[in-house]
Amino acid sequence: MSDNPVVVVTGASGGIGRAVARAFGARHCKVALMARGRKGLSAAAEDVRREGGTSLPLEVDVADYDQVAAAAKRVEQELGPIDTWVNVAFTSVFARFSDIRPEEFRRVTEVSYLGYVHGTMAALNHMKPRDHGTIVQVGSTLAYRGIPLQSAYCGAKHAIQGFNEALRCELLAEHSGVRVTMVQMPAVNTPQFTWVLSRLPRHAQPVPPIYQPEVAADAVLYAADHPRRREYWVGASTVGTLLANALAPGVLDWYLAKTGLKSQQTKQPAPADQPANLWQPADGPHGHDFGAHGEFDGRAAPRTVQLWASRHHGLLAAAGGALAATAAGVWRRTRA
Repeated sequence: MSDNPVVVVTGASGGIGRAVARAFGARHCKVALMARGRKGLSAAAEDVRREGGTSLPLEVDVADYDQVAAAAKRVEQELGPIDTWVNVAFTSVFARFSDIRPEEFRRVTEVSYLGYVHGTMAALNHMKPRDHGTIVQVGSTLAYRGIPLQSAYCGAKHAIQGFNEALRCELLAEHSGVRVTMVQMPAVNTPQFTWVLSRLPRHAQPVPPIYQPEVAADAVLYAADHPRRREYWVGASTVGTLLANALAPGVLDWYLAKTGLKSQQTKQPAPADQPANLWQPADGPHGHDFGAHGEFDGRAAPRTVQLWASRHHGLLAAAGGALAATAAGVWRRTRA
């Protein structure tokens, strides 16, 4: 990788994408930012420059492959060969499945799933001939475990998981130098809860515990640096949920049926004038820059010990093995 790597981040105008772009900027990378909202893109580009990086803001709807491919070509022309591509962009609808219109479900799928497919295709078009590059798919606990009120989003994340596994197998079979990895995120304090189309009676919220976007960004950068590992889990809640789903998915179905609707809503009524970014960017050409953080700063954790443990799982396993061996030796001597 070059001294000033070229990085593409989709969904870079807000939330996790914004935090990721800023973090790569702090590494003095050349960062191409893809999103629809002009206001947020402009502010994100300034964030990258302020941190010491080079920025290239690009207005792109990832649901349109031609736009993504054209943007990738422009990145290569203006910044240089793409080293890392991070897929983050998504949209969703907070509602019961029966309250989601077919065209809305289709749109969520086109952005939140096919947007990743399009980004990956565009990245591979440039990376595979060079036999070099890394693609990071920003996933979610919901890539494995569906929850009520988020059927469209859960479907997209499950689809990304399957698609990414299939692609990884193909690259391994080809002995390719291109790497793909996925980062499964917990609930994160992003602006999505103020701009996603919602038909809930009360204001939407992430399911606690909640983490700050910088925690997610830290995990993405680590994954980009260590892409040989197939995926990373971020947050103790992610680990607990995925393990519970593997061991007792039926029990988790009943638990989420009982708690899942209430836990995703605050006690406040849903704002009547809340913007929705399903069809158009919420910030608009002259609107509001939402930034990386949402409305839950007071409840969001700035770090997670589990992420350190995930990075050093080999060391921890070795230490655990040594401890077990020591305990066994002490037990045998005591018995003797």
